[in-house]
Amino acid sequence: MTEPPFDAYKVLQVDSEAEDEVIQAAYRRLAQKYHPDVAGSGAESAGRMATINRAWETLRDPARRRAYDHERRTSAQAAEGAASRPAGSAAAASGAATPSRGPTGPGTSGAHTTAPGGRPNRPPETVSSDWTSGRSSQGGGYDPAEMGAKDGYGAAGPPPGDPSGRVLTFGRFAGWSLGEVARRDLEYIEWLDRMPIGRPYRDEIDAILRKAGRRKSAPAESQDRRGLFRRR
Repeated sequence: MTEPPFDAYKVLQVDSEAEDEVIQAAYRRLAQKYHPDVAGSGAESAGRMATINRAWETLRDPARRRAYDHERRTSAQAAEGAASRPAGSAAAASGAATPSRGPTGPGTSGAHTTAPGGRPNRPPETVSSDWTSGRSSQGGGYDPAEMGAKDGYGAAGPPPGDPSGRVLTFGRFAGWSLGEVARRDLEYIEWLDRMPIGRPYRDEIDAILRKAGRRKSAPAESQDRRGLFRRR
């Protein structure tokens, strides 16, 4: 039986977009559970602990984690491409390249443009008219370059002032209010909306995304429809 490939995130039981603090907490919890002093000194527990330590060493350093994430994405894309390619197809035999989809594919309208600040000028996310709060489907994954700040607790520096909303106590924007973060890095707000750690802030995040034009409600159904047996 083939051993599954090593995945540091699965070993530590965290999401690939988890904050550094979440990863550290997960490592400590697993280390306390599987340490040989607790789980026994057998070969199985020693091997499990070695795997946990390897995953932690891979993800604890921001530069090493970025390199690992890049390698992980590349491997996943290659595996997905190989799985979707028909075996023995004429195109594969001849080495013909599959044309790539341009920016004018389904769901787009013309060339890709950017909004002020270099952000994608995309249409707002549309949600149900009865929607109150929830996860955004917009905003990419955790990409330090896109988020506009380096990794690490408080790496964004002191808050710029003029606070608005609740203050974050974690991540690179620790000490910043949600309003201050939105003015600096709206993509981070969208990313936070998708993460479990952002659940306590969902209502404020929803208001921020709507004000910025990144989210809107679908038109409510007409309330003036006549009933089936109503006299006309």
